[in-house]
Amino acid sequence: MARVLRAGPGGGAGPGAALTGRRVQLPAQTVDALLARWPVARLATLAPGGRPHLVPVVFAPQGGFLWSPVDAKPKARGELARLRHVRARPAVSLLLDHYDADWRALWWLRVDGRAEVVEGRVGDGELAAVAAALRAKYPQYDGTPLFGGAPQVVRIAPVRVVSWCAGPAALAAAGSASGGASAVR
Repeated sequence: MARVLRAGPGGGAGPGAALTGRRVQLPAQTVDALLARWPVARLATLAPGGRPHLVPVVFAPQGGFLWSPVDAKPKARGELARLRHVRARPAVSLLLDHYDADWRALWWLRVDGRAEVVEGRVGDGELAAVAAALRAKYPQYDGTPLFGGAPQVVRIAPVRVVSWCAGPAALAAAGSASGGASAVR
């Protein structure tokens, strides 16, 4: 996914940049692995009047999209703000990040995209594949229903992927978190 979506010129640095202090983007294979394994992200939407709205979400990649369910964990009554916001303004960002007291290990990854609310039946082929991807990533769904009624999922079509890391220690931290994919491109 990341190879197609990387930011263009000026969006990152080439080989060796981690050692020179210039901006360093995470390698494509690390981006893909983090999207597959990182447990939580912040979903940014735009509320009425353009006010930013951020919420922590779980998500999984499937079929070229990123998917975030409205699961059966306790929620506010009525339609969630993130769903209202996506319906009104589909531009979203999904932010993954790693903080460490050692700032040399910092990294972040942002996926800008267009979102839509997908509703349907779990038996639908696409939603069944999404449900399987979410259950595979989050064993917690063994004890918590994936959907709290009719399935509702935010589907994000990535438009741009931007990342940053502080240097070799950050690449190592991101690579460790993503299963070892940490080489500088």
